[in-house]
Amino acid sequence: MCPLVNTKDLIDAQEVAGLLRLAHPNSVSTYLRRYPDMPRPVLDLGAGRPRLWLKPQMLRWARARQAATTDSRSGG
Repeated sequence: MCPLVNTKDLIDAQEVAGLLRLAHPNSVSTYLRRYPDMPRPVLDLGAGRPRLWLKPQMLRWARARQAATTDSRSGG
């Protein structure tokens, strides 16, 4: 049985870009290639079609990434 997803938790590349403070939604594809630990879309209908992520997963990843960046800058 597939896990249930709350549709209110689904976000598109534009919202992911906003969470990550990226200038353009296309930058999300770059992040997917650059960061193997970045959450993958829960829905990917193929090239040129919508991709959707779970907002709670993206928020956790963005916070962890920000914390790691802050720690590396402060030397700790």
